[in-house]
Amino acid sequence: MRPASRQLSTEGLPAQPFFHTPEQRAALARQRFFEEQAHPSGLVSDAVVQSWNRSRSLGHASHKCPSLDPVSRASLSATLARNRELLDAAQQELKQLEASLTGTQCRVLLTDATGVIVHVTHGAREPGQTTLNVASRVGVNLAEGHIGTTAPGIVVRTGLASTVLGCEHYYELFQGMRCAAAPIRDVRGRIVGVLDLSTESRGFGFDAASVVGVFATSIENRLLLAQSDGHLVLHFQAAPALLGTPMEGLAGVSTEGQVVWLNATGHSLLGRNPTQPQGSVGDLLGVDMRQLLTLCGAHGARLVHLPSGLGIWVKAELLMTDGADLQHGVAWSATSGSAAPVLPAADTAALNPRERETSAADLTPEDPLVEDSAAPAGGPSLAEAQQALIVSSLEANDGNVAKTARQLGVSRGLVYRHLRKPAAD
Repeated sequence: MRPASRQLSTEGLPAQPFFHTPEQRAALARQRFFEEQAHPSGLVSDAVVQSWNRSRSLGHASHKCPSLDPVSRASLSATLARNRELLDAAQQELKQLEASLTGTQCRVLLTDATGVIVHVTHGAREPGQTTLNVASRVGVNLAEGHIGTTAPGIVVRTGLASTVLGCEHYYELFQGMRCAAAPIRDVRGRIVGVLDLSTESRGFGFDAASVVGVFATSIENRLLLAQSDGHLVLHFQAAPALLGTPMEGLAGVSTEGQVVWLNATGHSLLGRNPTQPQGSVGDLLGVDMRQLLTLCGAHGARLVHLPSGLGIWVKAELLMTDGADLQHGVAWSATSGSAAPVLPAADTAALNPRERETSAADLTPEDPLVEDSAAPAGGPSLAEAQQALIVSSLEANDGNVAKTARQLGVSRGLVYRHLRKPAAD
């Protein structure tokens, strides 16, 4: 029997196709789709209608109750282990989001790429949210193949942010629920998670799509940085006040000068389609590696004019797997190939991280990148800069590998590996 309390009847609605509320339009859309087998054009979003079609083709019966059982304990354990990097990257933002929603009855859910919940808000189960209390448990699969049309299910399937309200859900059981979800991607552009806000028996009372979008972007940015060992990471925006916020553009540049990833804002600012190959940093930003290296450790952002003419403010940091602090070699990249000066080993070892960063910044030229017309094209790569820095440090330390490794904050193995390479010319 269909639960009458969850039905939104179209009885008594005006005959014309213009209704006063989204709820009325959604109710008519359900009538046309489920009862009249007609396409409900213009009444609900195409994303919802397409999800209804997929759910129907998967054999879902809207009047029945789908299974909301979590995956097995062994499967859940494997899922959590597989998504540890995502959970670590999301930890801070999840706490902040949950704190912001304390006065609401919203539930915060994080799923993996397949739709399995790997995190849910900790707290009391609110009265009047019976269905949500059952559906929002770690291990429950929210993909379309399991529970039909939901916002996280659409995001898993399409990769696009989605909001599903009330009777836009495929199953009648979920018609009292509202959910808004956004994707989280990794450095390869793959969806690795979905952030979702859900509530039941009441509206959000705020723009849930905007809120979940900002926090999903923040988690994604943090994950991109965590996965960028060995990359020169660029932070950029047209407005410098937006640097360090979820609205900043991010790019990861390889030691060969190739842009290996861009976040969504980065694609927009650089006029790139996410499906396009990224190309070289020179092609995208109009500056070479020599110029970008001067940004590492610099105080504040520098103005760079893109090939499109747009001026953006850029900051840069080097994230190296083995801990090499190439900021001390920045000055080398702005010269004609001579090795950068290094601090005496005794002085460097005594400096704390903040002081070491300041010392590196002192070596950085202060001329804006756009004015650096004397820099030759095709500057050295990061690998070459690292090689020259280690060679110069060894010379300053009379070939003492242990002292050089301590000075640069790297392993002795890294120094030995570079001893087998030819020095940069």
